[in-house]
Amino acid sequence: MLEATPGRPWGIGFKDLLDVEPNMKWRRKLAKEHMNAEEYPITLTTYPRLGSPGIFTSPFFPPSGEKLRSQFVPDEIANPHIRFPTLAANIRARRGRKVQVNVPVFRDENTSWPWKDPTVNYDMHNWPEDDDVRNGAAPDNFIHMDAMAFGMGSCCLQITFQAKNITEGRRMYDQLSPLAPILLALTAATPIYKGFLADTDVRWNQISRAVDDRTPEELGEKPLLHDRWRIPKSRYASNSTYISEDSRLRKEYLDPDLVTDPEVKQELMNGGMDDRLATHFAHLFIRDPIVIFAEDLKELDLSKTDHFENLQSTNWQHMRFKPPPTGNDIGWRVEFRPMEIQITDFENAAFSVFIVLITRAILSFDLNFYIPITKVSENMETAHARDAVLEEKFYFRKNPFPTRAPRPYSSNGGASGRASGTNTPLSISRPPTPSGPVEDEYAPMSIDEIMNGSKSDSENNFPGLIPLVESYLDSVNIDVQTRCELASYLDLIRKRADGRLWTAAKWIRNFVASHEDYKKDSVVNEKINHDLIKTVIELGEECTKGVKDVEKFLGRERCGNC
Repeated sequence: MLEATPGRPWGIGFKDLLDVEPNMKWRRKLAKEHMNAEEYPITLTTYPRLGSPGIFTSPFFPPSGEKLRSQFVPDEIANPHIRFPTLAANIRARRGRKVQVNVPVFRDENTSWPWKDPTVNYDMHNWPEDDDVRNGAAPDNFIHMDAMAFGMGSCCLQITFQAKNITEGRRMYDQLSPLAPILLALTAATPIYKGFLADTDVRWNQISRAVDDRTPEELGEKPLLHDRWRIPKSRYASNSTYISEDSRLRKEYLDPDLVTDPEVKQELMNGGMDDRLATHFAHLFIRDPIVIFAEDLKELDLSKTDHFENLQSTNWQHMRFKPPPTGNDIGWRVEFRPMEIQITDFENAAFSVFIVLITRAILSFDLNFYIPITKVSENMETAHARDAVLEEKFYFRKNPFPTRAPRPYSSNGGASGRASGTNTPLSISRPPTPSGPVEDEYAPMSIDEIMNGSKSDSENNFPGLIPLVESYLDSVNIDVQTRCELASYLDLIRKRADGRLWTAAKWIRNFVASHEDYKKDSVVNEKINHDLIKTVIELGEECTKGVKDVEKFLGRERCGNC
């Protein structure tokens, strides 16, 4: 798994947004140049047959090594840098057993039921942890996986923004948080695990389970005797905090059962941090570090933030608030982390650019997407459902508009005295939500309604995130060509939301279901996998000729109505 980032951050002009896709193409080309002729960089969330019996790595290594102790993948699958096998071993040691990653299998016409994972070996006795499957770690009707590689070997699309100051950074963290489950469902791309079709479409919970280091006491399976608290979520999980000092942040939106370290919180507040931000970090710091380099313990260097980053970077939430590193001019940053990687650079650019544009609309129109943080967590679970983008409803705020007139926002991404054109999004004149019951502020909505706006027969009157972005674009100076290219990105997302275009997960499922080798038994065999990967490579290289259902997946045109 490769992580590719641009060589330097993009600027704040609209033209910069058009550089994203060419840069992604260049990075794909650069990666290919460092590979053998028969090797290709592909942007799939997971390799479909990772952990299947047989050969899925080159060269082949046997599973059940000392570090991972996995039945399915070898130790050599992890980066040999000492950090990575140590992370895996320490998570296993802290839990007192292997990680338990179980994904419901998709039940097709010929799938045996109850389904037992045929790859699980109940007679393996290489390590004490091999007892896990004999003790119920691999329940019926679930694809069973047992190593960090099944989670942290996944790929995703993450976007980091720099805010102009800490206040704006905290605001962006909060306002983007409720959008995360929506974008997770829209980018769904993970319908296969270990050579079997799953009954879920996204990766999130699998990564969560693959790095879950909680002990039986912290999980609530045993009484608290040695540990300090019960912890309801893995260290890779949805957000549990809001951090802005926005006056619109009602206490009812906060998690009433949030676990924090009171001593850490008090120390932060003694140092001048406000209650809300201190609560956030005191929540992150309920975790133990899971890997420490010995040299960092020899002496405490207060000019460095290594110990902070050690804990901060191993709390993997769907948003990350990133204080400036010491010794350079990088500012306050916010990272949007939930999205699945897409098969083509066009799709990845579309979702990246959309997130940038919605942040600008939020700041320009002073939008408010607050709902209770517990509902955001519920939405993250809902996003896992098969075809959630069309079949499920998500809690979302009904009226995002401010009580006061919004500040105009200039095209360079900063507040300005005036912006050209209109600066009022859609029906901003309608009265704001009164401060009545919180439950009246949000409602279950389809992703089509959230992205494209409520239909006339809906009991909601939500404007839609894409119309809000278009209203923002109407309010700023932007040339026709740039607007046209941005429209092609918005069009892809609009059609994914209303079902005219398929998610990657749906396209992959359809590819498997229509393959001549598929027996309608949930099995993705080596031949199906080979043909799928071959087609994914072609799509990545923009060779769409002859690809089945490509128009249902990517659409006929790439430039909206221009």
